[in-house]
Amino acid sequence: MKKPVLLIMAAGMGSRYGGLKQLDRIGSGGEIIMDFSIYDAMLAGFEKVIFVIKKEIEKEFKEIIESGAGKFIETEYVFQDIQDIPGGFSVPEARVKPWGTGQAVLAARKVIDGPFAVINADDYYGADAFIKMYEFLSGKDCRSTVPYGFAMVGYNVENTLTENGCVSRGICETDSDRNLISVTERTKIFGTENGIFYEEDGKKMEIQAGKTVSMNFWGFSSAMMQELENGFSEELIKILANDPVKGEYYLPKRADQLVKSGKAKVKVLESSDRWYGVTYKEDRESVLNALQSMKDKGLYPEKLWK
Repeated sequence: MKKPVLLIMAAGMGSRYGGLKQLDRIGSGGEIIMDFSIYDAMLAGFEKVIFVIKKEIEKEFKEIIESGAGKFIETEYVFQDIQDIPGGFSVPEARVKPWGTGQAVLAARKVIDGPFAVINADDYYGADAFIKMYEFLSGKDCRSTVPYGFAMVGYNVENTLTENGCVSRGICETDSDRNLISVTERTKIFGTENGIFYEEDGKKMEIQAGKTVSMNFWGFSSAMMQELENGFSEELIKILANDPVKGEYYLPKRADQLVKSGKAKVKVLESSDRWYGVTYKEDRESVLNALQSMKDKGLYPEKLWK
């Protein structure tokens, strides 16, 4: 069995952050936030990382990675291109953003032929998540073909919020064996002193503390690439009809479809770690402080890439 690789989605535009948060040096040793994920992934056993980026940031991105993490782990780069869509479709003239996380993963379809994990570039997941995911991807469950054996790291919703605005999360339902039943994308989740809520169609709905959410930390066999291709055309028809400028092909939604059709089982790997991320510019200081605190406790060296 091929060794698992790590796929990092780093092509997002960072509209709410106000810049390229993927490349914002946030650690005391000059690290960007994904350096911590790569460091944790290496300790868990991953030996290769594939970055999904935009062509426009290739030079700057590679310089940062290859001067640090790239000295210690094998790297490869692929590009998320707005024009990379199924035949018979065309990109709306007003469209400038990529087509979402489903398309981002598909950008690596020509370079992945074994099990792989998927994460966001601008999220801190915690070391335990990478250990659990590597163990799963290296085990017999991931070799399952009927149904596919996939995995997802789940977090308690209260551990994934920011004080600076709304966040998007996949709300998960699981069975007694921690297999995923469904995942529903909610794009306006926020915490208040009275609880945790999300807004939809002008209504405010409560989410109970302890509810499992997806942070886009997934584990798949290579079969997922074909399934993403199979689902892209159908989803693109809906996007072009309903929201051609901003609509997206969501990775969690495609996983949810495969679960509900019986083609996949997704094991939810529990993490009690606190998520940290820079959704908004105002998040930067709190994330910097949290990462420095972990360095002070000896969880990370003062400079990751010596």
